[in-house]
Amino acid sequence: MSKGTDKATMNLSTEHSLEADAIGFGIDIGGSGIKGAPVNLNTGRFLTDRFRLPTPKESTPEAVGLILRTIVERFDLPEQVPIGVTFPGVVQHDVIATAANMHSDWVGTNLAEVVETHTGRAAHIINDADAAGYAEMRYGAAKDVPGVVLVLTLGTGIGSALIHNSVLVPNTELGHLIMDGDSAEKIASSGVKDKMGWSYEQWVVNLQRYVTHVELLFSPDLFVFGGGVSKDHKKFVPLLTTNAPIVPAHLRNKAGIIGAAIMAAEAEA
Repeated sequence: MSKGTDKATMNLSTEHSLEADAIGFGIDIGGSGIKGAPVNLNTGRFLTDRFRLPTPKESTPEAVGLILRTIVERFDLPEQVPIGVTFPGVVQHDVIATAANMHSDWVGTNLAEVVETHTGRAAHIINDADAAGYAEMRYGAAKDVPGVVLVLTLGTGIGSALIHNSVLVPNTELGHLIMDGDSAEKIASSGVKDKMGWSYEQWVVNLQRYVTHVELLFSPDLFVFGGGVSKDHKKFVPLLTTNAPIVPAHLRNKAGIIGAAIMAAEAEA
């Protein structure tokens, strides 16, 4: 069942007394759901409730493109409002390089072209964890933090965003580091915890191994844990041993949409 506003469309600039250049629109593509919302670029807050539709079982570019069109059409966006779209994989110049949790047809596909074909709008394309990390840097837990910040999104997989002195290093994809001969996210993600029925104490054994490894590689000054499980940070963060402090993401699952919107606006500035 989708989440959204009661109206078919919204005239954002008039209802919220904002100039169009203060509005961005973000869409977050995930393995289970695709969601979008308009964002106030001054505050990093949603202007309306997000609108969510399930990701098609066969998540081909064509099938996802149709969902993107429906989401964009839900809102009466001024033409000049920038659109940012996230994807759960490596993004190089709008082209999808990896698609571990999406249809394999995405590899080599230009997502910006898919968006334009189905919506008639230009779009800026970003890795999903990079967008979430960027949003935390601009408006959330990593705001004004000097040095190295490592944002980890814990969910079905593990996403990562590496930030140094407020500069994002894109496409780190640290969830695919090798542990026990497989991707770390297949061993240490909260999705694995849920699938295996582990308690937090059981899950932390593998999560600790993973976090120790990435801390050895990058020596961050701060860890930010995002993803749905971050709301339960008090149940597992105190069980972890790290040199750097760990804080929960402030923006939770809104971060991808917010980051996509602000990065699209900055790309067009």
